[in-house]
Amino acid sequence: MEFATLLAQVNSSTVLAVGLILGLGGAGTAIGFGLLGGRLLEGVARQPELSGKLTGTMFLVAGLLDAVTFVGIGIGMFFVFANPFAATVKAAVGG
Repeated sequence: MEFATLLAQVNSSTVLAVGLILGLGGAGTAIGFGLLGGRLLEGVARQPELSGKLTGTMFLVAGLLDAVTFVGIGIGMFFVFANPFAATVKAAVGG
């Protein structure tokens, strides 16, 4: 019974951590895109002749900004589907 309780605690903590990773990653990306779009509009309003260069740079930074979220998704999926903590609990209990 002790093994089942420990495993349930590990799984619930893992789900909570993955939720935080995905939620905060999504919120950070949304804030980043808002700031990025606003600065693009300010830059194009100040110097319309640079709109092509600014737009290209914006798309490059947007891709890098999205990459941060995808790394968080990958880490979250690793912890959901290949939870290393469950194996540690199993080894500690001796099961």
